[in-house]
Amino acid sequence: MIITHTDIFRFSIPMEPFTIATGTMDFAQNIFIRVYTDTGIYGVGEGSAFPMIVGETQETMLKMAQDFAKIWKGKNPLAIEDRLAEINSYITHNTTCKSAFDMALYDIASKNAGQPLYQFLGGEKRQAITDMTIGIDTPEGMAKTAKKHVENGCSIIKIKLGKKVEDDIERVRQIRKAVGHTVVLRLDANQGWTFEEAILALNELQKFDIEFCEQPMRTWFDDYLPELKKLSPIKLTADESCFNHHDARKLIQSNSCDYINIKFAKSGGINEALKIYHEARMHDIPCMIGSMLESRIALTANLHFALACSKIKFFDLDTCLLGHLVDPVVGGLTYKGFELFAPDEPGIGVDANEQFLEGCEKCRV
Repeated sequence: MIITHTDIFRFSIPMEPFTIATGTMDFAQNIFIRVYTDTGIYGVGEGSAFPMIVGETQETMLKMAQDFAKIWKGKNPLAIEDRLAEINSYITHNTTCKSAFDMALYDIASKNAGQPLYQFLGGEKRQAITDMTIGIDTPEGMAKTAKKHVENGCSIIKIKLGKKVEDDIERVRQIRKAVGHTVVLRLDANQGWTFEEAILALNELQKFDIEFCEQPMRTWFDDYLPELKKLSPIKLTADESCFNHHDARKLIQSNSCDYINIKFAKSGGINEALKIYHEARMHDIPCMIGSMLESRIALTANLHFALACSKIKFFDLDTCLLGHLVDPVVGGLTYKGFELFAPDEPGIGVDANEQFLEGCEKCRV
C-alpha cells in the first residue's frame, strides 16, 4: 500500500466566541485532510489550532500540511512509526498539524485491519461521560450558563478561570450556588495565575468542593508546581505543561501534578498520546482526554483513543458543543445527553460532509 495524494481543506467552523484566560476564539481554526492510498482506502484527520496555547494558526497548518503531504507521497502509510519520524525530523513542534496526519495514518491502518480504531488500539467499550465547559464571562453569566447545562442533564461542569483572582472566586461561588452540590465542578485557569495567586485561589475555592484544577500557572513556573501541589487542597492537573511523554516523565518525577490532560493538538496525535498515557500509567497517574475546538471528526478519534486506555478517567470532549454553529460531519461519535458513544465501523468511522467541503478552500498534493 502506498500514499497516492493528500487533499487538504481549510476547515473553518463558525462558532459563538469562546474566552479563556489567554484569549478569545470566534471560529474554529481547523484543517481537515484525506490521505489517499492505491488500495482505495483513505484516512481522515483534523487539527484544531489554538494559537495562544500551541503556537499554530490555521495558516501555518495549511502550509505545513502541504510539506508533510509531499514527504509522504509514494510511501507506505502502514509504517506509522517511519512516517511520523519523517515529519518529526523535518520540523519541530507544529503538533496540531502533525496530529491530523497521525490521525489519518491510524484511520488507514484500522480500516485496513477491518476494525474500529478503539479495537485496533486494544480497547473495548466502556462508559464515557463528558463535562461541559463554560468560557470566561461575568459571574452571573457563567452561573446562568451552568444552570442551563445542568437543567439539560449535565452532571460535570468545567469552569474556565485565570483572570482576576477575586472575580474567579466569585465566578465559582455563583456557579456552585446555581447548580447545587451534586454537580461535579472542575476548574481550568489556563495558566492565568501567578504562584501567589494560585495559592490564594485554590485555598479559597476548596470550600466549593472542587474535583481538580487544571494548569493554574504559566508553564515557565513549572518549577513551582511541586511546592504548589504540597500547598494546594485541590488536586492539580497538568495541561499546557505536558505536550509529550518527556514532559509527563518530568512532571511525575518531580511530583508536580495529580493528573495529566492529554490532547492530540499538543502531543502531535495518537502515537505520542499513547506514550504519555503509558508514562502516566506506570506511575498510577490518572489522565484526562481533552481537546481544543475540534469538530466530531477529531473528537471521535479522541474517544477511540480513550476507550483503549483504561486509566483515562476524565473526559473533556465537548468542544463541538461549545457554540459550533454548524456540524460539518458525517458519522462519528454520538451524544446521548452528555454520554459519548463511539462508532463501530472500521477505522475512526467518521468523515466530513461533502456539501460543507464544497465551500472550503482545498489543496491537493
